[in-house]
Amino acid sequence: MCDARAINKQDHGPAADAGSPIHVADMTCGHCAATIRGSIEKALPGASVSIDQDARLVSVAGADPARVREIIALAGYKPDSP
Repeated sequence: MCDARAINKQDHGPAADAGSPIHVADMTCGHCAATIRGSIEKALPGASVSIDQDARLVSVAGADPARVREIIALAGYKPDSP
């Protein structure tokens, strides 16, 4: 039996599988969404980024939500606190 799931959790920590949506109130347009997506993809190559522009939500599968919030803030936006 493959133990890939256990290895993945061990390598990346418990928050790595979260992919929790992060609300970004000041992501108001497509340019904002593209800037955030580009910043995340640059900082986390290969990341699976999902953005719901209308709801102002950003999710990154397999990434630590705290790290994603940090990247969003460095891009000049204000992610809501957990």
